[in-house]
Amino acid sequence: MKPNPCILLSLALGIFLLPLSASAESAKKPNILFIAIDDLNDWTGFLGGHPQAKTPHMDALAARGVSFSNAQTASPACSPSRNALLLGQHPYTTGLYPFYDYHGLYNGPLKNAITLPAHFKKNGFDTYGSGKIAHGSENSLPPASLDEWTGHHFGRKLPKLIYDLEKGYEESDGEAAKMSFCPATNPLADYPDYDTALYGLDILKRPHDKPFFLALGFNKPHLPCVCPQKYFDLYAGPITPPPIKNDDLVDVPWAARSNANLRQEMIIRNDDAWEKVRRAYLACISFTDDNIGIVLDALAKSPYADNTIIVLWSDHGFHLGSKRTFTKFTLWQEADRVPFIIYDPRNKPSAHTCAAPVSLVDIFPTLCQLTDIPLKKDLDGESLVPWLKDPTLPKSTPAIVTWGRGNYSICLREWRYNRYFDGSEELYNLKTDPNEWINLAGNKEFADQKKELAVFLPKKEAPQVKEAIALYNVVDADRPSLANFKKLWQKAEKELKPPLD
Repeated sequence: MKPNPCILLSLALGIFLLPLSASAESAKKPNILFIAIDDLNDWTGFLGGHPQAKTPHMDALAARGVSFSNAQTASPACSPSRNALLLGQHPYTTGLYPFYDYHGLYNGPLKNAITLPAHFKKNGFDTYGSGKIAHGSENSLPPASLDEWTGHHFGRKLPKLIYDLEKGYEESDGEAAKMSFCPATNPLADYPDYDTALYGLDILKRPHDKPFFLALGFNKPHLPCVCPQKYFDLYAGPITPPPIKNDDLVDVPWAARSNANLRQEMIIRNDDAWEKVRRAYLACISFTDDNIGIVLDALAKSPYADNTIIVLWSDHGFHLGSKRTFTKFTLWQEADRVPFIIYDPRNKPSAHTCAAPVSLVDIFPTLCQLTDIPLKKDLDGESLVPWLKDPTLPKSTPAIVTWGRGNYSICLREWRYNRYFDGSEELYNLKTDPNEWINLAGNKEFADQKKELAVFLPKKEAPQVKEAIALYNVVDADRPSLANFKKLWQKAEKELKPPLD
């Protein structure tokens, strides 16, 4: 029996049109370019945190999209911040307060968890990842149970960076390998962040029949602050220090003071090294900005430019002498406020800066709504789509920051209220006191203000997940004794230069 020519023609046309239909369908859903940066505070051009910061690529992105100038981390440390963002849940919901071993966590108590990339993969996206997205090992694959990635790149084995210490600074006490602030003499190809940028370029050059979620995690300016010499050359002159008040910690409770890294601040100050430390931090920021520029330029030249949403965020901020401390791990503004930009080429916002208080846990529901995929049921965050359309909209709910069980910061446009596990408090008027130098919590005049903000404190606190803890470096309700910390800090304060009071 001869085949019907009409049927053959129909089959041929169907086979021919299948890829076109898939491409046409995928074109309706936007792609996601998800850019994570480690330890970047507000020292960028678009946030104005430091007058010398040079970040032209991020600035250009902020000028096209919406920059959330009052964005707050969920927690001022890599592991709890990234877990919160990727799960869309605050630490007080999940019980993930300190640092965890990523693989032990997601192969153990969270083996049935659905993370942001896993959710997008489940809903028809090809997902690609490189660099630091979760707080996990760079030398081993993500837990297979997560089923997060269509493709995951850990990079080739790169040569060890050769530090040029004569042009920088390295702390000689204790953590020298991490506490380095200097150029390296290696060629650009030896840097992991550059390798991550090249992976992004490669993915953007490929043909895609499905919408893609491309996550790129850049490690700098995380310690050690080491990058090519050309970025140090951008900051040849004297580096402007942040505003610092010598007796800044005198009016804060011991639960707050215990978070301050007085030892490290003292070492850097006694070594007269702040200038070199801040120059290296700024240099690493500009290095990351250039790596981001490689990816943004590749996207602009690709066929996906008009249908790719870009999300750029940092996991938390960073102190460089402000509040008499170094690194993160505090409930103060410099450790909690983060760069956060969303650019949707389909959206024409009425303004490019949004001052409403938002949280990184808002990213999960926002991306679900922007791509029209189902919301995960257990999300804590709020979709920011209304503020993408009109960044001037008011917002009555705060951003909440957690650092250990029982320690919270409630952040509005003009106020920050910190409550600690022992009931001690801080209150700052950010409009009149942007450096958080005057703790108003003990002032009866602001009792009503405290009461209004305290309403937003978590009503329930999940018990701490005790499996897979990798580092416990917070004083909280699960480790409440402040006595030893008080002795240590009192000893350190006597050695500080200049003293606290």
